[in-house]
Amino acid sequence: MGNRADYQTFASENSQKLASAIERGIPDTLRGMVWQLMSASKDPELEATYIRLIKETSPHEKAIMRDLGRTFPHHAFFTDGQGIGQENLFNVLKAYSLHDPQVGYCQGLPFVVAVLLLNMPDEEAFSLLVRLMHSYDLRGHFLPEMPKLQLRLFDRLIEELLPVLHLHFVRQGIKSSMFCSQWFLTLFSYRFPLEVVYRIFDNCLASGIEAIFGFALALLQQNEEKLLAVKFDDLVAFLNAQIVDTYKTEADGEAVWRTDDFVRDATALRITPFMLDTYAHEYNEMVRQRDAHLLEVDFLRRSNRNLSTQVNALEASLAQLNQEHVNILNELVKARLQSEELERELVRYKLLYAESVHKTEDALSSHRLSTSTSISNGGSSKRPSLQSMISGFTKSSSAS
Repeated sequence: MGNRADYQTFASENSQKLASAIERGIPDTLRGMVWQLMSASKDPELEATYIRLIKETSPHEKAIMRDLGRTFPHHAFFTDGQGIGQENLFNVLKAYSLHDPQVGYCQGLPFVVAVLLLNMPDEEAFSLLVRLMHSYDLRGHFLPEMPKLQLRLFDRLIEELLPVLHLHFVRQGIKSSMFCSQWFLTLFSYRFPLEVVYRIFDNCLASGIEAIFGFALALLQQNEEKLLAVKFDDLVAFLNAQIVDTYKTEADGEAVWRTDDFVRDATALRITPFMLDTYAHEYNEMVRQRDAHLLEVDFLRRSNRNLSTQVNALEASLAQLNQEHVNILNELVKARLQSEELERELVRYKLLYAESVHKTEDALSSHRLSTSTSISNGGSSKRPSLQSMISGFTKSSSAS
């Protein structure tokens, strides 16, 4: 298996034999080469890109420097701050942050890169990292939306394969993000010893990054009784600090890891691509319905704003009409008051007229009465002549 073509030929002709060999563990001396062959990551162009990128400046350099000392601090390759291990780790992380600005730099990446650097030179580690991120979709673990899908798939696997534990987690309010995010982001390299981590990488590179689900579920399955016996606070603490100890034993006062058992338990779960595709479809459909609901809510909000604007305009028009109505009513009241005033004046004039008429009639009646009286007293029935009236008037004037 000296080159990629030889490996591909061997893998296609001896797939079962190769799978069994990988499950038993790749020899340490061959691991770096086999990883590159399995992933087809050997790429002179990418290696040349790496050489160019390490000479440039990245905006993430301070964050990378801050995390270097936290990455395998007890491993001899990384303990010396000025050593080749931390320098290579810094260079690969910086180069990738420039190569993939959308991801840039994220916590968790140093552990993945460190595992690669322990098995190959830095330029080859960079090429394999790019391959892991893009072809194996490890990149999806670091993008904003994709981790939700990974956690959703993991939740559905727990529900399907460990239903009692799933119900216990639901009742205790335990979410998978509380304990397995570090597992997925670092491919278990944050908590497990390297001898175990190497075997996990073996299987991920051979079978796909989905192999991590098997290892995660194996941990839960082997600790199910303990997990069912504790509640929220103790659950979170156990899941984050003690769950890995289930595959650790003591021999001659030293910790011994049952790596073969761990790999065997993980692969025995038989998590098929069909299962993951089904759960991914469920999740995507849920997201589609959620987005459709959000669009509908947004449409209703916009419609509500438009209706509110129309209502405000109608209320303003109504207020204006009310004011005009009030003004008209005021004018009508004034006109009515003026009409009533004129009616009162008319009534007064009618009364005065009636009184005048009445007085005239009284005067005429008195005159008729005096005339009739004089006739009855022997007076001439003839009307006095103008001459007699004047002479009478003259006599009375002389007498006086």
